[in-house]
Amino acid sequence: MSEVEEWRARCDASQLPAIDALRDIAAQAGPGLVESIKWNAPSYSDDGEDRITLGLERKGGVRVVLHRGAAKRQDTFAFDDPDKLARWPTPDRGMLTFKHESEIEAKRLQLTALFARWLEATR
Repeated sequence: MSEVEEWRARCDASQLPAIDALRDIAAQAGPGLVESIKWNAPSYSDDGEDRITLGLERKGGVRVVLHRGAAKRQDTFAFDDPDKLARWPTPDRGMLTFKHESEIEAKRLQLTALFARWLEATR
């Protein structure tokens, strides 16, 4: 059993549809991404650099963090999110939260495009 499957086995079954929908979107957006467990959640790296991390919200639901790794960077970075899908606490850290799988499925195409643009912008 992979580390991601072991992590999934510890999750509440009610959270798995949302988690799996986001995992699928990440795989569609970045077919070459490597999935592993980092920060106690599924994380996706591109060429060894962490870019997308999923997680469980304490009060229910799931989250997605679009990032450029854990280290703070001093460079200038800008990313356009024309659909305003994410909150951007910093220019290189987007946060999305979902209570239910239905919210994810309703935005599947936009989320796939957002993830793909994020991966391209952070290469």
